[in-house]
Formats: sequence, structure tokens, C-alpha cells
Amino acid sequence: MLTGSPTTTEKLIDAFLDDTFAGVHSLAAFDYFILIPYFVMLAVLSFYGCHRFEMIRGYFKGKKWMPKEPARRFHSGEMPRVTIQLPLFNERYVVERLLESAVKVRYPEGLLQIQVLDDSTDDTAAFTESLVASYVERGYNMEYRHRKNRTGYKAGALQAGLDSATGELIAIFDADFVLPEDFLEKTVDFFTDSQVGVVQTRWTYLNRHFNLLTEVQTMLLDGHFVLEHGARASNGLFFNFNGTAGIMRKTMIEDAGGWQHDTLTEDSDLSYRAQLKGWKFLYLPHVECPSELPVETYSFQVQQSRWAKGLTQCAKKLMRLVLDAKIPRRVKLEAICHLTPNISYPLMIIVSALMLPVMIVRFYMGPLEMLLIDFPLIIANFVSLTAFYLIAQRELDPQGWKRTIWFIPALMAAGVALTLSNTKAVLEALFGVQTSFARTAKYNLSDKKIKLEAVQYRRKSGILPFLELLMGTGFLAMVYYCVETLNLLSIPFLMIFVSGYFWAGISTLWQEYQGLLQFKAAKAALEAAPQQPNR
Repeated sequence: MLTGSPTTTEKLIDAFLDDTFAGVHSLAAFDYFILIPYFVMLAVLSFYGCHRFEMIRGYFKGKKWMPKEPARRFHSGEMPRVTIQLPLFNERYVVERLLESAVKVRYPEGLLQIQVLDDSTDDTAAFTESLVASYVERGYNMEYRHRKNRTGYKAGALQAGLDSATGELIAIFDADFVLPEDFLEKTVDFFTDSQVGVVQTRWTYLNRHFNLLTEVQTMLLDGHFVLEHGARASNGLFFNFNGTAGIMRKTMIEDAGGWQHDTLTEDSDLSYRAQLKGWKFLYLPHVECPSELPVETYSFQVQQSRWAKGLTQCAKKLMRLVLDAKIPRRVKLEAICHLTPNISYPLMIIVSALMLPVMIVRFYMGPLEMLLIDFPLIIANFVSLTAFYLIAQRELDPQGWKRTIWFIPALMAAGVALTLSNTKAVLEALFGVQTSFARTAKYNLSDKKIKLEAVQYRRKSGILPFLELLMGTGFLAMVYYCVETLNLLSIPFLMIFVSGYFWAGISTLWQEYQGLLQFKAAKAALEAAPQQPNR
């Protein structure tokens, strides 16, 4: 064996390796106690980030297989009866628009029924009943059903409506939608295939450009409707009816066990039960149904937390059925990914709590280790998110999609703004805490102002915005630490959290303050109005 003094090159290599891994060798047991859960949480988050890449791949793989036309069309004598169900709860400001669009839907006379399923507890009920009566007088086949209790919430209303529904097919539209006149012409013929149970269409948005929040919501929902639905539907995977802007076979609803209300996302629940029974779901991205997005931060958070809790409830309810089903393994794996992504919100809270101590522990670590560990995680999470939503925009608007690049930081901040409310929702679902169906207020907005009289529909945010401001302050302290320690590469990442929490907290408090001013103005106007004498 040859021996000798190390060369200059060998000394340099040894010195570089000693410097690079010095931090690793000097870690104490407590340091590992901090680092191990931190990186485990990041690894799980990265798994869902990689799943976005898989959705992109699946979309482009199956894009050419998306159905454009039905295999055959119904003959004039065999057209099925259709019932359009319109579930309502305190929708005073959009119900008129909803009914006006519903009666314009084209379909053979005598084969279409419109059901207005109204659970309202305010003046919406009387107003809607009079509207329905006026349409009935004009010859429309419209039925008004008002429940004095909200048993089962929306699911209960839909199930109750089936008792008098005359249609073989049931189309469902929420109150914030506008029904396209050709909706049935573009969807009904796909039911010539007796195995088709649901045809889902794509949402579009009446008020996309109302404010920054609606721009961001558009991108979030487009990612779901373009890439997720596109990838799942075109590759034989389970996907969900979205509760509105779709049409389903009545016998499928009955075969799958009907509308059940033990989750807050009755649509996803029914979708999985039906697909496990063998029913076929179709997605038609070329059929667009316009809707109104929530314009207030807390309304957006309420909507998203309801979806997060409901889907987690579905995961608890259906996971064993999915795992035991005789379906391909790839379908099971995708179903698990589909039902469980909201677990990422409590994981983000844990990562946030560990971030500062981890930064302190890792201060003396070498650059190579930081590169080997951190860079793949950044790719999996942030690069996948950016690619996912920008590709969806490019698919929808090949000419104008580049403008949405500027909204990516706001989109990331909006995701951060959901962490506290969605974490609460997910934990409630996991521990079986039951809550009511929280509706999302819609205002039929025609300009940049919310109607004074619509203030009653605003929900109170409670302590949430103050907790968000506290979280934002904590991340701002981390930014200060990074400046002091010259850890400048972490600052852009941390600023996403700072901006997200401050955006959520400040905008909610500001909107509630504006609502208070509007309430006082409306009250003053009412008091100033001349009083009518009693007769």
C-alpha cells in the first residue's frame, strides 16, 4: 500500500468537505428533534406538490380524449324529461337573475320542469315565491318548495326536491350562477350512454376583474377545472361533481344512496359513492357556466374552509370503501390524493411554528447540504404551484395568459391566508366536530360597490383576522432575523407568509369597518325617511 503526504488538491477537498458538513457533525440531539419533524412535514407537502406535476402530465396525456360530442343524439321522440333544481338560502340579491336565466334554457316544451328549493329564513322566501308565481302564470312549469327547517342543508333540499321531480335527468345550479340558454342542448345527449351518471361543465366568472381577490380565485378555480378535472376525467380516474353547473341521472342518485348530509360536501360524497357503483362521469370543459365569485376576504375563507372540511369528512367516510373497492391501484392512489390534500394546511402551521428554530439550528450548516435538501423541496412546492396555475391559464387563453404571471405572488399569499381557517376546518373534520353549512354571500354585483342593504349578509370574522396579524408579525420577525444573519435567500419565501397573513387580516378588518359604515348609513337613511301614518 502506498503512503505519503496528501497533495495540495486533497487538502483543499478535505477542507471544503469539513467546512460544508461542519454543521451536520455538530448537531445536538435537540437539533435533530427540531429538524426531523420539520423535514418530514416538508416532505409530505412536497408529495402534494409533486402531485401537481402529475396532474399536468395527466392533462396533456389525456387532453385529446376529452369528449366534444356525444356518441349519438336522442331522437325527437325519445328526449328525456329534465328537472332543473335551484337550491336557495337567503339569496335575495341573485335569485331574480337566477330565475330569469333558468326560464330561458331551451328544451322541448312539456319536458322541462324547474324546481326552486328555497330554505330561506329572510324576505327571500316571499320575494321568490311571488317571482315563481308570476312565471307560472306565464305558462312556465316551475315549482316552488319552501322548507321551514334546514335539515340536511343543501343536500336535504335536493333530496326533498326529488320527491316531486318529474325529470329523468336532474340539472343543478346554485343561486350565484347564470344558466346558459344552450346548457341542455350541449349536455343531455351524452346520456344516450346508459352508463353515464353525471355530466359536469366548467365554471366561468362574471366578476373576475372585480378586485385582486377575484383575480386570484379565478386562477385557483381554473387550475382545478382545467388541469385537475381534465387529467382525472380523461384518464379514467375518479373526479367529483362540483355541486352545480352539472346534470345527473336520477336513477344514479337513487342507486348511490341518495343525497346524504353527514359531510359538508355532499357533491363529492355522492360522486364517490356513485363511481364506486360503476357509474361513468363525464367532464365537458368546452361548456361554460358563468358564476359570481365572493369579493370579500372572509367570505372567500368561509367558502374554502367549508370545502376543506367537507372533503376531509369525505376522506374519513369513504377511504375504506375506496381501498376495499375492486378498482385499479392507480385509481385508488389518485382518489387518496384527491380526498386528502387539505391535510397540508395543518402541516403548514407546524412548519411555520418550526421555521425560526430551524433557521437558528441551520445557521452554521454548509451550503452543499442546504442545496441538496432545500432545492428539491422548493421545486416540488413552489415551482409546481407556479407551473400548475400558469399552464391552466395558458390553456384557456393562449394569447393573454401572460398577464396572470403578475398574480402568482398574490395567489401564493392567498394560499397562506387560508392556513388558519382551513386548519381549523380540517381538525374539526378529523375530530368529528359538526358545524352548520355556512353559505357564501353573493350580491349580484354590477360595479365596485356592495349594495347598502346587503350588509345583513356579511358574516363576522371574530378573532381570525387578529390571529392572522399575529402570524404575519411573527414572520416579519423572521425576516428581521434573516437580515441580521445575512440569510437573504430566505427573505422572498418568508415575505409570502408576511404578505398573506397581513393581507387576510387587514383586508377583513377593513371590509368589516366599511360594512359598519354602510350599516350606519342605511340606518340613518331609514330614520330620516318620512314615516307613513298608521291607518
